[in-house]
Amino acid sequence: MIAATPAPPYYAVIFTSERTTVDDGYADTARRMVELAMQQPGYLGHESARDEIGITVSYWESLDAIKNWKQNSEHLVAQQKGKSQWYSKFKTRICKVERDYEFNH
Repeated sequence: MIAATPAPPYYAVIFTSERTTVDDGYADTARRMVELAMQQPGYLGHESARDEIGITVSYWESLDAIKNWKQNSEHLVAQQKGKSQWYSKFKTRICKVERDYEFNH
């Protein structure tokens, strides 16, 4: 689904990844991270897709909200497992959304 975001400005965290073959708890942790992110102050929504690479975009009210999410203790554990087990490569980009528009048929 496409996230319903407010009028700009807001921030986007774009997480692009390539997986390893290790699945050990990945799906459960990914679901938990979505649940946990949704509870964080400043969380606005997210979109995610995976095929050859995974791309998850989460939307936030502020840079402080992003910083607090990155430092969440449960999220820190998941980040470590990601580096040691689940991802062969990833990149995170943080952007300010200045403008958006949409089409609904």
